[in-house]
Amino acid sequence: MTGYTHQTAPTQFVEANGIRFAYRRFGKAGGVPLVFNVHFTGTMDHWDPAVTDGLAQHREVILFNNAGISSSSGEVPESIEEMSVNAAAFIKSLGIQQADVLGFSMGGHIAQELALIEPKLVRRVVLVGTGPRSGEGMESLTPEAQEIFGATYEEPDHLWLRVHFSPSVASQAAGHKFLHRFRLRTEGRDPAPNEKVAPAQLAAIAKWGMPRDNPYDYLKSLAQPTLVINGDNDVIVYTANSWILQKHIPNAQLIIYPDANHGSLYQYPERFVTHVAQFLSEPD
Repeated sequence: MTGYTHQTAPTQFVEANGIRFAYRRFGKAGGVPLVFNVHFTGTMDHWDPAVTDGLAQHREVILFNNAGISSSSGEVPESIEEMSVNAAAFIKSLGIQQADVLGFSMGGHIAQELALIEPKLVRRVVLVGTGPRSGEGMESLTPEAQEIFGATYEEPDHLWLRVHFSPSVASQAAGHKFLHRFRLRTEGRDPAPNEKVAPAQLAAIAKWGMPRDNPYDYLKSLAQPTLVINGDNDVIVYTANSWILQKHIPNAQLIIYPDANHGSLYQYPERFVTHVAQFLSEPD
């Protein structure tokens, strides 16, 4: 896989847990691979090549579609816990003994749960634009997110300018650069998720975010070194949730990027790659 990039890595398939998972792997072979868990309604093609190829210079990168998403078979579970079980089955099916896990937005919920249920499998955790169970504004999509996802756009990709970037001139300019990179892969792209995906994922997000007693106690059991990253004004998963994660995970550090919304990793890809690569290369 060392000769491939985000644009050229072939889509492969593996069977696990009764699901035919679609995945791509590329980057520097050897060492601990980094497994990406994507956001709400996202596929392998929703990742930014500047991020995936940047991190692939240092380690093997693995992208995949969880159950029921795009080119993977099965149904989307209506709970984060079931999604995490499927993610663990996928990783193990590749014969991987230990992996680092990156989760963005809803993928960050999955990454947390994955680290908890598979403490020997998951070595380090990167949580981006995400939050804890019962976090602030997480029982449903935030009012801002509901407006953004409910609006109509002259070009469908322009949705992501509002989901991931702040309204500032600088952030929107970074957003247009992201959209160019987003479409660089022209062959073998994932099909769009079907109409069953969003309702199932929304149900899972609602269960994750629902109020409960002592909601953050579970984070005390997340023992892996954890890096939390967000923008200073995330309106999709409020930035305050990143502070909650850092406060309650025993071995966590937090980085906040300026003038940034949900997609801080796409606004500052070089900075993000540097921070994540440094974190993942620290001695255990």
